[in-house]
Amino acid sequence: MGVVSVQKGRGIAGTLPGTTVRVSIIVPTFNEKHNVPQLVALLAHTMGDTGWEVVFVDDDSPDETWRCAKEIAAKDARVRCIRRVGRRGLAGACIEGVMSSAAPFVAILDGDLQHDETQLPAMVRILEHDEADLVIASRYTEAMANSGFTAGRAFASRFASQLAGLVIGKAMTDPMSGFFAARREVFDRYADKLLPSGFKILFDLLAVTEAGLRVKEVPYQFRSRREGYSKFDTRAMVDFLALLLHRWTNGIVPVRFLGFCAVGGTGVIVHLAVLRLAMTLAAVSFETAQAVATVTAMTWNFYVNNLITYQDMKLRGVSALVGLMRFYAVCGIGAIANVGVASYLFGMDGAWWVASLAGIIVGTAFNFTMSSLFVWKNR
Repeated sequence: MGVVSVQKGRGIAGTLPGTTVRVSIIVPTFNEKHNVPQLVALLAHTMGDTGWEVVFVDDDSPDETWRCAKEIAAKDARVRCIRRVGRRGLAGACIEGVMSSAAPFVAILDGDLQHDETQLPAMVRILEHDEADLVIASRYTEAMANSGFTAGRAFASRFASQLAGLVIGKAMTDPMSGFFAARREVFDRYADKLLPSGFKILFDLLAVTEAGLRVKEVPYQFRSRREGYSKFDTRAMVDFLALLLHRWTNGIVPVRFLGFCAVGGTGVIVHLAVLRLAMTLAAVSFETAQAVATVTAMTWNFYVNNLITYQDMKLRGVSALVGLMRFYAVCGIGAIANVGVASYLFGMDGAWWVASLAGIIVGTAFNFTMSSLFVWKNR
């Protein structure tokens, strides 16, 4: 935000004349309009008149969180809002918010009020005193009693943190935390290596940073959500597993591939269900039922992938219809590749299940690659 100053008295909404922004607090949001005013008030109380700003990065929330944030920003120079249209994803929102900042320090904070904002001044002081390059607010350095986790969520979170620790090879208690602060140059250096489609930005940042990054953890107590609903769902878990696989393979397996395969698995179920119904209820031949089931499954796969796997580049209207036709063509060629590879290996006296599995792998890899390039045009 640069320098905010006025000629007399205090600046807008309490900002001191000539105060330089020292820390930008990035808050990714989606349907959090009831929490935004509360969070601004909490930050104002915690941060006082120090040089700070909060940047809400909203993924065009249906509840118009962005409108609420902009109304506050019109009266308070410490508040900014970026409304992202046609783009989705927590990691991408965080990256975009950080890149919009000119402050020497940045902090990532969720908009659901579950993170303890009172820890921010101490985290920033650690950075200012040059004691670390990255400060993580950890949920696991103290007992989890009275935290905002359910028993199941706590177990899942700890398990995910252990998996993340194995991949990044760095010793810390909470590499999955969504609450941390860092020097802005850390993001500037690694921004082009981060994946905007990811769900856990800290894990991705730790995975791409080189040896020598100074990391420090501070404890905090995770709160229960007050308003809205949790964004942790099946999609979030698939996103994390895909990111984990991507980093574990050093980028060989694309981050969307796991989601594409998961959708393909549901397509198999749809195919078998339609095949059975067509043969029993419609009493058509197997060949006809198989053709109908194949087209139905491909159509299902396209729309689910368009809705979930490629959500950030979702096709709409005429583009979606054109994309569907291209998807049919890609999957048709993929089926030929599948059968060709399987037949070749089986003809070489290979085990039938090995030949079949190889065909499935080749067909799936072909479908994913060609769909990404020619249907959703993700290069």
